Amino acid sequence: MKKYIIALGALACMLPSCDMLDKEPLDQLSPESFFRTEQECDLFTRTFYNNLLDKEPFTKQSDHFVNQTLSAELIGGEKRTPPATGGGWTWTDLRKMNTFLEYASEQCEDPAVLTEYSALVRFFRAYFYFDKVKRFGDVPWYDRQLYSGDPDLYKARDPREYILTKMIEDIDYAINNLPSANSSPFRVNRWTALALKAQFCLFEGTFRKYHNLSLEGNGWEYYLDQAAKAAEELIDDGPYVLYSTGKPDEDYHNLFIAEDANPNEYILAIKSDFSLQIFHNAAAYCIQPSQQRPGMTKKLVDSYLMSNGERFTADPNYKTKTFVEEMKDRDPRLAQTIRSVGYQRTMSNGKLQSFIPDFQSSSTGYQPIKFVQDQTCAAGAAVDNGKSTNDIPVYRLAGVMLDFAEAKAELGSLTQNDLDKSINKIRDRAGMPHLSLEDANDHPDPYLSSADFGYPNVTGGNKGVILEIRRERAVELAQEGYRYFDLIRWKAGPCIDQDIYGMYFPSPGLYDLSGDGEPDICIFDNDYLKPASWTGPAFKLGEQMWLSEGNKGYVNYHHNITHHFNEERDYYYPIPINDRTLNKNLTQNPGWNDGLSY
Repeated sequence: MKKYIIALGALACMLPSCDMLDKEPLDQLSPESFFRTEQECDLFTRTFYNNLLDKEPFTKQSDHFVNQTLSAELIGGEKRTPPATGGGWTWTDLRKMNTFLEYASEQCEDPAVLTEYSALVRFFRAYFYFDKVKRFGDVPWYDRQLYSGDPDLYKARDPREYILTKMIEDIDYAINNLPSANSSPFRVNRWTALALKAQFCLFEGTFRKYHNLSLEGNGWEYYLDQAAKAAEELIDDGPYVLYSTGKPDEDYHNLFIAEDANPNEYILAIKSDFSLQIFHNAAAYCIQPSQQRPGMTKKLVDSYLMSNGERFTADPNYKTKTFVEEMKDRDPRLAQTIRSVGYQRTMSNGKLQSFIPDFQSSSTGYQPIKFVQDQTCAAGAAVDNGKSTNDIPVYRLAGVMLDFAEAKAELGSLTQNDLDKSINKIRDRAGMPHLSLEDANDHPDPYLSSADFGYPNVTGGNKGVILEIRRERAVELAQEGYRYFDLIRWKAGPCIDQDIYGMYFPSPGLYDLSGDGEPDICIFDNDYLKPASWTGPAFKLGEQMWLSEGNKGYVNYHHNITHHFNEERDYYYPIPINDRTLNKNLTQNPGWNDGLSY
Protein backbone atom coordinates (compact mmCIF):
# COMPACT_ATOMS: atom_id res chain seq x y z
CA MET A 1 0.00 0.00 0.00
CA LYS A 2 1.74 3.16 -1.23
CA LYS A 3 0.69 5.88 1.19
CA TYR A 4 2.79 8.52 2.85
CA ILE A 5 2.33 10.34 6.10
CA ILE A 6 2.99 14.04 6.17
CA ALA A 7 3.26 15.75 9.55
CA LEU A 8 2.52 12.53 11.42
CA GLY A 9 -1.08 12.39 10.37
CA ALA A 10 -1.79 15.56 8.43
CA LEU A 11 -2.42 13.76 5.15
CA ALA A 12 -3.91 15.52 2.19
CA CYS A 13 -7.46 16.70 1.66
CA MET A 14 -9.69 15.11 4.19
CA LEU A 15 -12.75 17.12 5.07
CA PRO A 16 -15.11 19.71 3.57
CA SER A 17 -13.50 22.58 5.41
CA CYS A 18 -11.27 25.49 4.57
CA ASP A 19 -8.57 23.86 6.72
CA MET A 20 -8.57 20.65 4.71
CA LEU A 21 -5.23 21.44 3.02
CA ASP A 22 -3.40 22.43 6.21
CA LYS A 23 -0.11 20.59 6.68
CA GLU A 24 2.45 20.93 9.43
CA PRO A 25 6.02 21.41 8.15
CA LEU A 26 7.55 18.26 9.61
CA ASP A 27 9.68 15.64 7.88
CA GLN A 28 7.96 13.17 5.61
CA LEU A 29 7.68 9.70 7.07
CA SER A 30 6.60 6.55 5.34
CA PRO A 31 4.05 4.35 7.13
CA GLU A 32 6.74 1.71 7.47
CA SER A 33 8.75 4.02 9.76
CA PHE A 34 6.10 5.03 12.28
CA PHE A 35 3.30 3.68 14.49
CA ARG A 36 5.34 0.56 15.21
CA THR A 37 6.10 0.98 18.92
CA GLU A 38 4.35 2.16 22.03
CA GLN A 39 6.67 5.16 22.17
CA GLU A 40 5.67 6.23 18.67
CA CYS A 41 1.96 5.73 19.36
CA ASP A 42 2.28 7.71 22.57
CA LEU A 43 4.14 10.55 20.86
CA PHE A 44 1.51 10.84 18.14
CA THR A 45 -1.52 10.77 20.47
CA ARG A 46 -0.21 13.28 23.00
CA THR A 47 -1.23 16.10 20.69
CA PHE A 48 -4.90 15.32 21.32
CA TYR A 49 -4.59 16.17 25.01
CA ASN A 50 -3.08 19.52 24.11
CA ASN A 51 -5.38 20.36 21.20
CA LEU A 52 -8.78 19.25 22.48
CA LEU A 53 -8.91 19.78 26.25
CA ASP A 54 -10.02 23.22 27.46
CA LYS A 55 -7.10 24.87 29.26
CA GLU A 56 -9.11 27.90 30.44
CA PRO A 57 -12.60 26.77 31.50
CA PHE A 58 -12.49 29.47 34.19
CA THR A 59 -12.98 32.17 31.50
CA LYS A 60 -16.21 30.79 29.98
CA GLN A 61 -19.06 33.28 30.28
CA SER A 62 -22.70 32.54 31.06
CA ASP A 63 -25.62 34.03 32.95
CA HIS A 64 -23.69 33.18 36.14
CA PHE A 65 -20.25 34.48 35.19
CA VAL A 66 -19.35 37.48 33.03
CA ASN A 67 -16.44 39.60 31.88
CA GLN A 68 -16.46 43.34 31.37
CA THR A 69 -16.90 42.56 27.66
CA LEU A 70 -19.80 40.18 27.22
CA SER A 71 -19.39 37.27 24.83
CA ALA A 72 -21.29 37.24 21.54
CA GLU A 73 -23.35 34.35 22.93
CA LEU A 74 -24.54 36.50 25.84
CA ILE A 75 -25.27 39.60 23.78
CA GLY A 76 -26.97 37.64 21.00
CA GLY A 77 -29.11 39.50 18.50
CA GLU A 78 -27.19 41.11 15.65
CA LYS A 79 -23.93 40.63 17.54
CA ARG A 80 -23.98 37.02 16.37
CA THR A 81 -23.52 36.41 12.65
CA PRO A 82 -22.23 33.42 10.69
CA PRO A 83 -18.42 33.60 10.53
CA ALA A 84 -16.48 33.21 7.32
CA THR A 85 -14.34 30.49 8.90
CA GLY A 86 -13.75 28.89 12.29
CA GLY A 87 -16.50 29.11 14.87
CA GLY A 88 -15.72 25.57 16.03
CA TRP A 89 -16.02 24.07 12.54
CA THR A 90 -12.46 22.73 12.43
CA TRP A 91 -11.48 19.16 11.62
CA THR A 92 -7.70 18.86 11.71
CA ASP A 93 -7.59 16.69 14.82
CA LEU A 94 -10.17 14.29 13.40
CA ARG A 95 -7.98 13.82 10.36
CA LYS A 96 -5.10 12.90 12.67
CA MET A 97 -7.27 10.45 14.60
CA ASN A 98 -8.34 8.61 11.48
CA THR A 99 -4.75 8.64 10.22
CA PHE A 100 -3.64 6.90 13.40
CA LEU A 101 -6.40 4.30 13.33
CA GLU A 102 -5.64 3.35 9.75
CA TYR A 103 -1.84 3.24 9.85
CA ALA A 104 -1.40 1.86 13.35
CA SER A 105 -3.70 -1.04 12.53
CA GLU A 106 -1.23 -2.03 9.81
CA GLN A 107 2.10 -1.17 11.41
CA CYS A 108 1.92 -1.49 15.20
CA GLU A 109 4.01 -4.48 16.24
CA ASP A 110 2.34 -5.12 19.61
CA PRO A 111 -1.37 -6.08 19.55
CA ALA A 112 -1.87 -4.93 23.15
CA VAL A 113 -0.37 -1.53 22.39
CA LEU A 114 -2.50 -1.24 19.26
CA THR A 115 -5.66 -2.02 21.22
CA GLU A 116 -4.94 0.44 24.01
CA TYR A 117 -3.95 3.35 21.77
CA SER A 118 -6.79 2.71 19.36
CA ALA A 119 -9.09 2.92 22.37
CA LEU A 120 -7.46 6.20 23.38
CA VAL A 121 -7.93 7.69 19.92
CA ARG A 122 -11.54 6.54 19.81
CA PHE A 123 -12.07 8.24 23.18
CA PHE A 124 -10.81 11.46 21.66
CA ARG A 125 -12.91 10.98 18.54
CA ALA A 126 -16.02 10.71 20.72
CA TYR A 127 -14.83 13.78 22.65
CA PHE A 128 -14.27 15.63 19.36
CA TYR A 129 -17.71 14.79 18.02
CA PHE A 130 -19.39 15.70 21.30
CA ASP A 131 -18.11 19.23 20.84
CA LYS A 132 -19.41 19.27 17.26
CA VAL A 133 -22.87 17.92 18.12
CA LYS A 134 -23.49 20.30 21.00
CA ARG A 135 -22.51 23.21 18.77
CA PHE A 136 -23.99 22.30 15.40
CA GLY A 137 -26.36 19.34 15.82
CA ASP A 138 -26.07 17.30 12.62
CA VAL A 139 -22.50 17.11 11.28
CA PRO A 140 -20.67 14.89 8.76
CA TRP A 141 -19.32 11.69 10.29
CA TYR A 142 -15.85 10.61 9.13
CA ASP A 143 -14.08 7.53 10.44
CA ARG A 144 -11.60 7.07 7.63
CA GLN A 145 -9.02 9.12 5.78
CA LEU A 146 -10.24 11.01 2.75
CA TYR A 147 -8.25 11.98 -0.30
CA SER A 148 -8.83 14.50 -3.08
CA GLY A 149 -11.61 13.33 -5.36
CA ASP A 150 -13.38 11.35 -2.65
CA PRO A 151 -17.11 12.12 -2.99
CA ASP A 152 -17.50 12.13 0.80
CA LEU A 153 -15.51 15.35 0.91
CA TYR A 154 -18.70 17.09 -0.16
CA LYS A 155 -21.38 15.03 1.48
CA ALA A 156 -24.26 16.42 3.51
CA ARG A 157 -24.42 16.43 7.29
CA ASP A 158 -25.22 13.07 8.83
CA PRO A 159 -28.24 12.82 11.15
CA ARG A 160 -27.68 13.52 14.83
CA GLU A 161 -28.83 10.04 15.84
CA TYR A 162 -26.28 8.44 13.52
CA ILE A 163 -23.49 10.55 15.03
CA LEU A 164 -24.51 9.60 18.57
CA THR A 165 -24.64 5.92 17.64
CA LYS A 166 -21.08 6.10 16.31
CA MET A 167 -19.93 8.06 19.38
CA ILE A 168 -21.30 5.35 21.66
CA GLU A 169 -19.52 2.70 19.58
CA ASP A 170 -16.27 4.61 20.04
CA ILE A 171 -16.69 5.29 23.74
CA ASP A 172 -17.76 1.73 24.52
CA TYR A 173 -14.64 0.48 22.74
CA ALA A 174 -12.60 2.89 24.86
CA ILE A 175 -14.31 1.76 28.08
CA ASN A 176 -13.64 -1.88 27.27
CA ASN A 177 -10.02 -1.47 26.21
CA LEU A 178 -8.41 1.37 28.15
CA PRO A 179 -6.52 0.49 31.33
CA SER A 180 -8.43 0.61 34.62
CA ALA A 181 -5.45 1.63 36.72
CA ASN A 182 -5.58 5.17 38.06
CA SER A 183 -1.92 5.73 37.25
CA SER A 184 -2.11 9.46 36.57
CA PRO A 185 -4.79 12.17 36.43
CA PHE A 186 -3.15 13.37 33.22
CA ARG A 187 -3.77 10.18 31.24
CA VAL A 188 -7.09 8.98 29.84
CA ASN A 189 -8.16 5.64 31.32
CA ARG A 190 -11.28 3.49 31.43
CA TRP A 191 -12.85 5.74 34.07
CA THR A 192 -12.27 8.84 31.98
CA ALA A 193 -14.15 7.15 29.17
CA LEU A 194 -17.07 6.42 31.51
CA ALA A 195 -17.07 10.07 32.58
CA LEU A 196 -17.22 11.23 28.97
CA LYS A 197 -20.02 8.79 28.15
CA ALA A 198 -22.05 9.99 31.13
CA GLN A 199 -21.47 13.57 30.06
CA PHE A 200 -22.47 13.35 26.42
CA CYS A 201 -25.36 10.97 27.04
CA LEU A 202 -26.73 13.33 29.71
CA PHE A 203 -26.40 16.22 27.26
CA GLU A 204 -28.19 14.31 24.51
CA GLY A 205 -30.94 12.95 26.72
CA THR A 206 -31.82 16.28 28.29
CA PHE A 207 -31.46 18.14 24.99
CA ARG A 208 -33.95 15.83 23.31
CA LYS A 209 -36.30 15.93 26.30
CA TYR A 210 -36.45 19.69 26.75
CA HIS A 211 -36.32 20.53 23.05
CA ASN A 212 -39.01 17.92 22.37
CA LEU A 213 -36.69 16.48 19.73
CA SER A 214 -38.08 13.25 18.32
CA LEU A 215 -35.70 11.41 16.01
CA GLU A 216 -35.65 7.98 14.44
CA GLY A 217 -33.80 5.55 16.65
CA ASN A 218 -33.29 5.94 20.37
CA GLY A 219 -35.39 8.29 22.49
CA TRP A 220 -34.22 10.66 25.20
CA GLU A 221 -34.83 8.02 27.85
CA TYR A 222 -32.22 5.74 26.27
CA TYR A 223 -29.50 8.39 26.53
CA LEU A 224 -30.34 9.30 30.11
CA ASP A 225 -30.26 5.63 31.03
CA GLN A 226 -26.85 5.27 29.39
CA ALA A 227 -25.64 8.37 31.27
CA ALA A 228 -26.89 7.07 34.62
CA LYS A 229 -25.35 3.63 34.12
CA ALA A 230 -21.96 4.97 33.04
CA ALA A 231 -21.82 7.44 35.94
CA GLU A 232 -22.97 4.85 38.50
CA GLU A 233 -20.35 2.36 37.35
CA LEU A 234 -17.65 4.96 37.86
CA ILE A 235 -19.01 5.99 41.26
CA ASP A 236 -19.44 2.42 42.51
CA ASP A 237 -16.43 0.68 40.98
CA GLY A 238 -13.94 3.43 40.22
CA PRO A 239 -10.90 4.23 42.39
CA TYR A 240 -12.01 7.83 43.11
CA VAL A 241 -13.24 9.58 46.26
CA LEU A 242 -14.01 13.22 46.96
CA TYR A 243 -11.13 15.18 48.42
CA SER A 244 -11.84 16.10 52.04
CA THR A 245 -9.82 16.72 55.17
CA GLY A 246 -12.88 17.43 57.28
CA LYS A 247 -12.48 21.20 56.93
CA PRO A 248 -15.56 22.40 55.03
CA ASP A 249 -14.40 26.03 55.16
CA GLU A 250 -11.20 25.17 53.28
CA ASP A 251 -11.40 21.89 51.38
CA TYR A 252 -13.33 23.07 48.32
CA HIS A 253 -10.99 25.99 47.65
CA ASN A 254 -7.85 24.02 48.45
CA LEU A 255 -8.82 21.38 45.89
CA PHE A 256 -8.55 23.93 43.07
CA ILE A 257 -5.48 25.88 44.16
CA ALA A 258 -3.31 22.83 44.92
CA GLU A 259 -0.13 22.67 42.88
CA ASP A 260 -0.88 19.12 41.76
CA ALA A 261 -4.19 17.63 40.69
CA ASN A 262 -5.67 15.51 43.45
CA PRO A 263 -5.48 11.94 42.07
CA ASN A 264 -8.35 10.79 44.26
CA GLU A 265 -10.94 13.20 42.85
CA TYR A 266 -9.51 14.37 39.52
CA ILE A 267 -10.26 11.80 36.85
CA LEU A 268 -8.57 13.85 34.14
CA ALA A 269 -6.66 17.11 34.49
CA ILE A 270 -4.46 19.46 32.48
CA LYS A 271 -0.93 19.68 33.80
CA SER A 272 0.83 22.92 34.73
CA ASP A 273 4.41 22.84 35.90
CA PHE A 274 6.70 25.65 37.03
CA SER A 275 9.87 23.69 36.28
CA LEU A 276 8.68 23.11 32.72
CA GLN A 277 7.41 26.69 32.40
CA ILE A 278 3.86 25.52 31.69
CA PHE A 279 1.45 28.09 33.08
CA HIS A 280 -2.09 29.34 32.79
CA ASN A 281 -3.60 32.72 33.59
CA ALA A 282 -6.27 32.09 36.26
CA ALA A 283 -4.85 34.30 39.03
CA ALA A 284 -3.97 37.26 36.81
CA TYR A 285 -7.34 36.96 35.06
CA CYS A 286 -9.17 37.32 38.38
CA ILE A 287 -6.87 39.88 40.04
CA GLN A 288 -5.43 42.26 37.46
CA PRO A 289 -7.56 45.30 36.50
CA SER A 290 -5.98 45.22 33.04
CA GLN A 291 -7.59 41.87 32.25
CA GLN A 292 -11.29 41.03 31.76
CA ARG A 293 -12.66 42.06 35.18
CA PRO A 294 -14.62 38.80 35.67
CA GLY A 295 -17.44 38.52 38.15
CA MET A 296 -20.12 36.16 39.37
CA THR A 297 -23.66 37.47 38.98
CA LYS A 298 -26.20 38.30 41.66
CA LYS A 299 -28.39 35.48 40.36
CA LEU A 300 -25.75 32.86 41.12
CA VAL A 301 -24.86 34.32 44.52
CA ASP A 302 -28.54 34.28 45.49
CA SER A 303 -28.70 30.59 44.52
CA TYR A 304 -26.33 29.53 47.30
CA LEU A 305 -28.21 28.12 50.29
CA MET A 306 -27.88 29.22 53.86
CA SER A 307 -25.48 27.11 55.90
CA ASN A 308 -28.46 25.40 57.60
CA GLY A 309 -29.84 24.31 54.22
CA GLU A 310 -32.58 26.94 54.04
CA ARG A 311 -33.02 29.00 50.90
CA PHE A 312 -31.43 32.44 50.98
CA THR A 313 -34.19 33.69 48.69
CA ALA A 314 -36.86 32.67 51.23
CA ASP A 315 -35.93 35.78 53.20
CA PRO A 316 -38.31 38.52 52.01
CA ASN A 317 -35.44 41.03 52.21
CA TYR A 318 -32.91 39.00 50.24
CA LYS A 319 -32.96 41.34 47.24
CA THR A 320 -31.79 44.35 49.23
CA LYS A 321 -29.18 42.86 51.52
CA THR A 322 -25.81 44.55 51.34
CA PHE A 323 -22.65 42.50 50.81
CA VAL A 324 -21.75 41.86 54.45
CA GLU A 325 -25.34 40.90 55.23
CA GLU A 326 -25.74 38.51 52.29
CA MET A 327 -22.47 36.71 53.03
CA LYS A 328 -23.54 35.69 56.55
CA ASP A 329 -24.19 32.00 57.25
CA ARG A 330 -24.09 30.80 53.65
CA ASP A 331 -22.99 27.56 52.01
CA PRO A 332 -19.21 27.58 52.71
CA ARG A 333 -18.48 27.13 49.01
CA LEU A 334 -19.60 30.71 48.36
CA ALA A 335 -16.71 32.16 50.38
CA GLN A 336 -14.39 29.70 48.62
CA THR A 337 -15.56 30.81 45.17
CA ILE A 338 -15.59 34.62 45.48
CA ARG A 339 -13.85 37.17 47.69
CA SER A 340 -16.16 37.16 50.67
CA VAL A 341 -16.10 38.80 54.09
CA GLY A 342 -12.75 38.12 55.73
CA TYR A 343 -11.01 36.85 52.58
CA GLN A 344 -7.28 36.38 53.07
CA ARG A 345 -4.47 35.21 50.84
CA THR A 346 -0.96 34.08 51.76
CA MET A 347 1.63 36.30 50.11
CA SER A 348 5.18 35.52 49.03
CA ASN A 349 6.52 36.64 52.42
CA GLY A 350 4.45 33.92 54.07
CA LYS A 351 2.05 36.37 55.71
CA LEU A 352 -1.72 36.45 55.36
CA GLN A 353 -3.10 39.56 53.72
CA SER A 354 -6.77 40.58 53.76
CA PHE A 355 -8.52 41.69 50.59
CA ILE A 356 -11.91 43.19 49.88
CA PRO A 357 -13.74 42.74 46.55
CA ASP A 358 -12.02 44.93 43.98
CA PHE A 359 -14.42 46.69 41.63
CA GLN A 360 -11.51 47.68 39.41
CA SER A 361 -10.88 43.99 38.77
CA SER A 362 -14.44 42.67 38.84
CA SER A 363 -17.35 44.12 36.90
CA THR A 364 -19.96 42.79 39.36
CA GLY A 365 -18.04 43.00 42.64
CA TYR A 366 -18.40 39.25 43.18
CA GLN A 367 -14.74 38.63 42.43
CA PRO A 368 -13.77 35.01 41.68
CA ILE A 369 -11.05 33.24 43.69
CA LYS A 370 -11.71 29.60 42.83
CA PHE A 371 -8.47 29.03 40.90
CA VAL A 372 -6.44 31.86 42.48
CA GLN A 373 -3.37 30.37 44.15
CA ASP A 374 -1.56 31.85 47.10
CA GLN A 375 1.81 33.42 46.37
CA THR A 376 3.42 30.51 48.20
CA CYS A 377 2.91 28.40 45.07
CA ALA A 378 5.84 27.41 42.88
CA ALA A 379 5.67 30.62 40.85
CA GLY A 380 5.67 32.84 43.93
CA ALA A 381 4.50 36.42 43.34
CA ALA A 382 4.70 35.78 39.57
CA VAL A 383 1.43 33.84 39.87
CA ASP A 384 -0.32 37.23 39.84
CA ASN A 385 1.24 38.01 36.46
CA GLY A 386 0.08 35.07 34.38
CA LYS A 387 2.05 32.19 35.87
CA SER A 388 -0.52 30.04 37.66
CA THR A 389 0.70 26.49 38.19
CA ASN A 390 -2.32 24.66 39.61
CA ASP A 391 -3.61 21.85 37.41
CA ILE A 392 -6.96 22.40 35.69
CA PRO A 393 -9.73 19.78 36.04
CA VAL A 394 -11.37 18.25 32.97
CA TYR A 395 -13.33 15.54 34.79
CA ARG A 396 -13.63 15.07 38.52
CA LEU A 397 -15.73 12.75 40.64
CA ALA A 398 -18.10 15.48 41.88
CA GLY A 399 -19.09 16.27 38.30
CA VAL A 400 -19.85 12.63 37.57
CA MET A 401 -21.96 12.44 40.74
CA LEU A 402 -23.96 15.42 39.52
CA ASP A 403 -24.42 13.81 36.09
CA PHE A 404 -25.67 10.63 37.76
CA ALA A 405 -28.20 12.37 39.99
CA GLU A 406 -29.54 14.52 37.17
CA ALA A 407 -29.94 11.63 34.74
CA LYS A 408 -31.85 9.59 37.30
CA ALA A 409 -34.03 12.56 38.28
CA GLU A 410 -34.93 13.32 34.66
CA LEU A 411 -35.77 9.66 34.09
CA GLY A 412 -38.03 9.65 37.14
CA SER A 413 -36.09 6.81 38.78
CA LEU A 414 -34.10 8.80 41.35
CA THR A 415 -34.17 7.43 44.91
CA GLN A 416 -32.99 8.85 48.21
CA ASN A 417 -30.16 6.31 48.12
CA ASP A 418 -29.08 7.75 44.76
CA LEU A 419 -28.93 11.21 46.30
CA ASP A 420 -27.03 9.91 49.31
CA LYS A 421 -24.24 8.49 47.19
CA SER A 422 -23.96 11.54 44.94
CA ILE A 423 -25.32 14.98 45.87
CA ASN A 424 -25.16 14.37 49.59
CA LYS A 425 -21.55 13.26 49.49
CA ILE A 426 -20.74 16.54 47.75
CA ARG A 427 -22.68 18.40 50.43
CA ASP A 428 -20.85 16.47 53.16
CA ARG A 429 -17.56 17.89 51.97
CA ALA A 430 -19.04 21.40 52.16
CA GLY A 431 -20.56 20.77 55.58
CA MET A 432 -24.05 21.30 54.19
CA PRO A 433 -27.27 19.49 55.22
CA HIS A 434 -28.41 16.63 53.00
CA LEU A 435 -30.88 17.02 50.16
CA SER A 436 -34.14 15.18 50.78
CA LEU A 437 -35.93 13.84 47.71
CA GLU A 438 -39.32 14.04 49.37
CA ASP A 439 -38.86 17.54 50.76
CA ALA A 440 -37.49 18.89 47.48
CA ASN A 441 -40.42 17.56 45.46
CA ASP A 442 -42.99 18.65 48.05
CA HIS A 443 -41.62 22.21 48.07
CA PRO A 444 -40.11 23.22 44.69
CA ASP A 445 -38.11 26.42 44.98
CA PRO A 446 -40.13 29.33 43.53
CA TYR A 447 -36.90 31.27 42.89
CA LEU A 448 -35.40 28.53 40.73
CA SER A 449 -38.65 27.95 38.85
CA SER A 450 -39.35 31.63 38.16
CA ALA A 451 -39.06 33.28 34.76
CA ASP A 452 -36.99 36.07 36.32
CA PHE A 453 -34.26 33.89 37.85
CA GLY A 454 -34.69 30.24 36.92
CA TYR A 455 -36.21 27.54 34.78
CA PRO A 456 -40.00 27.75 34.33
CA ASN A 457 -40.00 24.87 31.83
CA VAL A 458 -39.20 22.25 34.51
CA THR A 459 -42.38 20.33 35.32
CA GLY A 460 -43.55 16.97 36.65
CA GLY A 461 -43.32 15.05 39.89
CA ASN A 462 -39.55 15.47 40.13
CA LYS A 463 -39.61 19.21 39.49
CA GLY A 464 -38.38 20.11 42.97
CA VAL A 465 -35.40 17.77 43.02
CA ILE A 466 -34.40 18.61 39.44
CA LEU A 467 -34.25 22.26 40.44
CA GLU A 468 -32.15 21.42 43.49
CA ILE A 469 -29.75 19.33 41.41
CA ARG A 470 -29.38 22.26 39.02
CA ARG A 471 -28.64 24.51 42.00
CA GLU A 472 -26.00 22.06 43.22
CA ARG A 473 -24.50 21.85 39.75
CA ALA A 474 -24.26 25.64 39.48
CA VAL A 475 -22.60 25.92 42.90
CA GLU A 476 -20.23 22.95 42.74
CA LEU A 477 -19.12 23.44 39.12
CA ALA A 478 -18.94 27.24 39.11
CA GLN A 479 -16.31 28.54 36.70
CA GLU A 480 -15.50 25.07 35.35
CA GLY A 481 -16.93 25.78 31.89
CA TYR A 482 -20.20 23.81 31.99
CA ARG A 483 -22.89 26.43 32.49
CA TYR A 484 -23.48 27.77 28.95
CA PHE A 485 -24.08 24.37 27.39
CA ASP A 486 -26.15 23.32 30.40
CA LEU A 487 -28.52 26.14 29.43
CA ILE A 488 -28.48 24.95 25.83
CA ARG A 489 -29.44 21.38 26.68
CA TRP A 490 -32.13 22.48 29.16
CA LYS A 491 -33.67 24.81 26.55
CA ALA A 492 -33.06 27.56 29.07
CA GLY A 493 -31.95 30.28 26.69
CA PRO A 494 -34.21 32.83 28.42
CA CYS A 495 -31.82 32.63 31.40
CA ILE A 496 -29.35 34.54 29.25
CA ASP A 497 -31.90 37.36 28.90
CA GLN A 498 -32.26 37.65 32.67
CA ASP A 499 -30.60 40.62 34.37
CA ILE A 500 -26.80 40.64 34.69
CA TYR A 501 -26.37 42.29 38.06
CA GLY A 502 -23.78 42.48 40.82
CA MET A 503 -23.83 43.68 44.44
CA TYR A 504 -26.63 45.77 45.90
CA PHE A 505 -26.11 49.29 47.24
CA PRO A 506 -29.13 51.16 48.70
CA SER A 507 -27.66 54.62 48.05
CA PRO A 508 -24.40 56.48 47.60
CA GLY A 509 -22.24 56.40 50.72
CA LEU A 510 -19.45 54.60 52.56
CA TYR A 511 -19.66 50.80 52.70
CA ASP A 512 -18.03 48.05 54.72
CA LEU A 513 -17.06 45.05 52.59
CA SER A 514 -14.67 43.36 55.03
CA GLY A 515 -17.10 42.89 57.91
CA ASP A 516 -14.99 44.82 60.44
CA GLY A 517 -17.50 47.65 60.77
CA GLU A 518 -15.22 50.17 59.06
CA PRO A 519 -15.93 51.57 55.58
CA ASP A 520 -13.89 50.16 52.71
CA ILE A 521 -15.25 51.92 49.62
CA CYS A 522 -17.04 55.13 48.77
CA ILE A 523 -19.81 55.44 46.20
CA PHE A 524 -20.70 59.03 45.38
CA ASP A 525 -22.55 61.24 42.94
CA ASN A 526 -23.28 64.95 42.55
CA ASP A 527 -25.67 64.90 45.51
CA TYR A 528 -23.51 62.82 47.85
CA LEU A 529 -19.94 64.01 47.48
CA LYS A 530 -16.90 61.99 48.40
CA PRO A 531 -15.71 63.09 51.87
CA ALA A 532 -12.59 65.20 51.67
CA SER A 533 -10.84 62.92 54.14
CA TRP A 534 -11.58 59.73 52.20
CA THR A 535 -8.46 58.08 50.71
CA GLY A 536 -9.81 54.61 49.93
CA PRO A 537 -11.36 53.26 46.71
CA ALA A 538 -14.03 55.62 45.39
CA PHE A 539 -16.47 55.23 42.52
CA LYS A 540 -18.59 57.96 40.99
CA LEU A 541 -22.02 56.89 39.82
CA GLY A 542 -22.48 57.24 36.09
CA GLU A 543 -18.74 57.28 35.46
CA GLN A 544 -17.01 54.48 37.36
CA MET A 545 -20.01 52.57 38.65
CA TRP A 546 -23.58 52.14 37.51
CA LEU A 547 -26.51 51.00 39.63
CA SER A 548 -29.72 49.49 38.28
CA GLU A 549 -31.94 52.31 39.60
CA GLY A 550 -29.64 55.23 39.10
CA ASN A 551 -28.52 56.18 42.61
CA LYS A 552 -29.38 52.81 44.15
CA GLY A 553 -29.77 49.16 43.21
CA TYR A 554 -27.53 46.48 41.81
CA VAL A 555 -24.16 47.07 40.21
CA ASN A 556 -25.04 47.21 36.53
CA TYR A 557 -21.79 47.45 34.60
CA HIS A 558 -23.46 46.29 31.38
CA HIS A 559 -26.23 48.88 31.64
CA ASN A 560 -25.80 50.06 28.05
CA ILE A 561 -25.90 46.61 26.45
CA THR A 562 -29.06 44.94 25.21
CA HIS A 563 -28.74 41.18 25.27
CA HIS A 564 -31.19 38.90 23.56
CA PHE A 565 -31.22 35.13 23.12
CA ASN A 566 -32.99 34.13 19.90
CA GLU A 567 -35.07 31.03 20.73
CA GLU A 568 -35.41 30.18 17.04
CA ARG A 569 -31.70 30.36 16.31
CA ASP A 570 -29.23 30.40 19.20
CA TYR A 571 -29.41 26.82 20.45
CA TYR A 572 -27.08 25.98 17.56
CA TYR A 573 -24.00 27.69 16.18
CA PRO A 574 -23.90 28.68 12.49
CA ILE A 575 -21.95 26.78 9.84
CA PRO A 576 -19.14 29.04 8.52
CA ILE A 577 -19.84 30.70 5.18
CA ASN A 578 -16.68 29.55 3.42
CA ASP A 579 -17.35 25.92 4.27
CA ARG A 580 -20.87 26.12 2.88
CA THR A 581 -19.43 27.78 -0.22
CA LEU A 582 -17.01 24.89 -0.69
CA ASN A 583 -19.64 22.25 0.01
CA LYS A 584 -23.10 23.17 -1.20
CA ASN A 585 -24.54 20.05 0.46
CA LEU A 586 -23.97 21.59 3.91
CA THR A 587 -27.25 23.10 5.04
CA GLN A 588 -27.25 26.08 7.39
CA ASN A 589 -28.70 25.82 10.87
CA PRO A 590 -32.18 27.33 11.38
CA GLY A 591 -32.41 31.09 11.79
CA TRP A 592 -28.89 31.89 10.57
CA ASN A 593 -28.76 34.07 7.45
CA ASP A 594 -25.41 33.76 5.71
CA GLY A 595 -26.49 35.18 2.33
CA LEU A 596 -26.28 31.82 0.58
CA SER A 597 -29.39 30.54 -1.15
CA TYR A 598 -28.72 26.81 -0.78
